[in-house]
Amino acid sequence: MVYHRGLHSFAVLTACATFALLIVGALVTSNDAGLSVPDWPLSYGSLTPPMVGGIVYEHTHRMVASTIGLLTIVLAVWLWRRETRQWVRRLGLLALGAVILQGLLGGLTVLLSLPPIVSIFHASLAQFFFCVTVTIAVATAPTWREETAPLRRYLLPLVTTVVLYLQLILGATLRHAGTIQGDKGAEFVYPAFIAHLIGAFVVTVMVVCLGLHLANPNRPISSLLPAFGLFSLLVLQLLLGIASYLVRLKAVEGGPPMTVGVFFTASHLAVGAAMLATSLIATLQESRQSQPTAVLVDQLKASTT
Repeated sequence: MVYHRGLHSFAVLTACATFALLIVGALVTSNDAGLSVPDWPLSYGSLTPPMVGGIVYEHTHRMVASTIGLLTIVLAVWLWRRETRQWVRRLGLLALGAVILQGLLGGLTVLLSLPPIVSIFHASLAQFFFCVTVTIAVATAPTWREETAPLRRYLLPLVTTVVLYLQLILGATLRHAGTIQGDKGAEFVYPAFIAHLIGAFVVTVMVVCLGLHLANPNRPISSLLPAFGLFSLLVLQLLLGIASYLVRLKAVEGGPPMTVGVFFTASHLAVGAAMLATSLIATLQESRQSQPTAVLVDQLKASTT
């Protein structure tokens, strides 16, 4: 592969911006602002609606999403023109298709008054799109190696990543399943909660196993960072999960969302996405064959000349 510094930097920017979009979307959900703007694609027939109440969250979400759409278009075109690996170019097209579908689903959630199934799909696709952008960012890095390692080497991080993604879908189901007329805290769906609770237990076991695997002293130092990140994020996520549960029970009693409650629920989603990205990066790293340091240094020198 030929390393393009500008392309890699732009891919990292797109992935980081997508993570920010996930947080903005969580703020819309946590503030029950999904129906603050009843029309789409414009906001009250304008690109500059009055930024008051829930409109602040919903319109900001639309503006950030539009920016992500533009970044994805540029990224896909850039990959198609400069990237020599066909599978990476296809990832760019996949990201473009995903962001278009995501925009359409976002519009449907508004026009159909937040049907739970569409909202859940919208949230799940957002995490999938985030994974695609992270993969592109990692694959365009100078440390990427094309030689694939045996499946047994990256099976554990791969399974952990899949489990984390499924848990995020369960979390989206728990958030949206009790929606009534735009109020996501109207009902508490206990089957969804039990499924999410079981998922949390499975995630905990998988993340601990993966963290211990990556932190093995016989492994490269580069694997210590994902291990430390996963352990730290897991502890934080469990605490935020308990807080979010208490907030959701309080929301069923009625009243506008409290600031502290919004913070807990939005942070819970953000940390979950960060765990997913960390596990995905570990999977991608483990799936590559080791490369001698001298060869890597030569490649970096060649790419900068």
